[in-house]
Amino acid sequence: MASATAPAGTGRTFTSSIPARLDRLPWSRWHWTIVIGLGTVWILDGLEVTVVGNISARLSEPGSGLPITSGQVTGIAAALYVAGACVGALFWGRMTDRFGRKKLFMITLAVYLAATALTAVSFSTWWFFAFRFLTGFGIGGEYAAINSAIDELIPSFYRGRVDLVINGSFWIGAVGGSLLSIVALNTDILAKDVGWRLTFALGVVLGLVILVVRRHVPESPRWLLIHGREREAEEIVSSIERKVESEKGGPLPEPENEITIQQRRTIGFGEIARTVFATYRKRSVLGFSLFIGQAFLYNAITFGFGAILTKFFDVPSGNTGYYFAVIAVGNFFGPLLLGKLFDTVGRRVMISSTYLLSGVLLFGTAWLFDRGSLTATTLTACWCAVLFFASAGASSAYLTVSEIFPMETRAMCIAFFYAIGTTAGGITGPLVFADLTASGVVGETVLAFQIGAGLMCAAGIVAAFLAVNAERRSLEDIAKPLSAVASAKEKVTEKVTGKATGRAAEGATGEGPNSAPA
Repeated sequence: MASATAPAGTGRTFTSSIPARLDRLPWSRWHWTIVIGLGTVWILDGLEVTVVGNISARLSEPGSGLPITSGQVTGIAAALYVAGACVGALFWGRMTDRFGRKKLFMITLAVYLAATALTAVSFSTWWFFAFRFLTGFGIGGEYAAINSAIDELIPSFYRGRVDLVINGSFWIGAVGGSLLSIVALNTDILAKDVGWRLTFALGVVLGLVILVVRRHVPESPRWLLIHGREREAEEIVSSIERKVESEKGGPLPEPENEITIQQRRTIGFGEIARTVFATYRKRSVLGFSLFIGQAFLYNAITFGFGAILTKFFDVPSGNTGYYFAVIAVGNFFGPLLLGKLFDTVGRRVMISSTYLLSGVLLFGTAWLFDRGSLTATTLTACWCAVLFFASAGASSAYLTVSEIFPMETRAMCIAFFYAIGTTAGGITGPLVFADLTASGVVGETVLAFQIGAGLMCAAGIVAAFLAVNAERRSLEDIAKPLSAVASAKEKVTEKVTGKATGRAAEGATGEGPNSAPA
């Protein structure tokens, strides 16, 4: 229950057990509605990105309806899509923290759908480029709004595995996109200038279904709480509890703790910057490292794998989807099978090991490729092994930055690290990789593999030292909200322990007095 205690500062001060009530919930059908309503958009993203990568050769052929080259599709268009996602993440991330998770995850999906539909009717290169950028602009906002909402609604006991599987569901869409591209590229079924357009149109239809389901997902009670809308938060949580109790057939256990919140109108960029770069500077280094490593690897390979198959192994452009479907399955099984370990073995061990293993395996793949020891089939098998671990690691990057910073900055932090990391790795990756693979020189493609492998290993080493032990802990315990004030019990404890103890604790962690040890 929430209770007002006294007016203070710019708003009221009140105490609530709402975060603890959400965290102590057992898994239920209601949580599945959250996963379906919010998580399934990554399936669309995976479908879209994979289709574009696999149809690049067909789009560049005469009669496709677009005067575009394969390099422009996998290079310029891919980079514009990622650039749009970076800009969108920053813009929508700020809006998400200010105006709520639900408003923004509805708006950003609508933007994504409209841009995808307009991509399907592209008639010139500039039109295709423009709406690839705007499609990315919409999906960038999804990253911030969706990951914020998921982490704030899913109980702490399950947060790691659920977040990983949801982000990994991108690869279910990738499987669909790979198989769909096979049909779209078959000129016996669809004309050259029709098939690729229908793939984008199908994405719009699926997105509309998700939009309808998403209407039933509530606003985050945690967000409502810190914005002084505790009555709405109470109504939502009470409704969830009634549904869970009815399903489980018994009362829920009492929540273990409460939090005291001082209502604030807004959090300025200055305070956000101080929080990220001063109070949580080590966590910021961790976030940058994880995002740069996975962004270069994934954006380069996602957009370029089909080109490698056709350039080096003479795989027909209409058959590349079969190979991509195989590595997409491996990508999804990584988070699916390893996800639980992030909640049990722990974040530090699993994040560092998945990054390091994927990097070492990629170095091995580069060595075999350089020797000429691989075929299209064995290269695909190698990539499947690499990406089994890399997918879990990449998904954990989104989990990490969404849970290790204060509530008021969550969406903006997701957006910021995604944008910076992806600008460095996601825009540079496709542009560099397109040039290296287009040359047809084995050594240049090997170099691209080695860069990706090196960045993944470097990120794994950083995680081994700086990853936060966030498993099975409440978000408020991992990073105290900026709006939180000390309770009477905490004030008494502070007086008893003294300032010296506080300074010692701060020096030991390097992360400020309100954070958990790194």
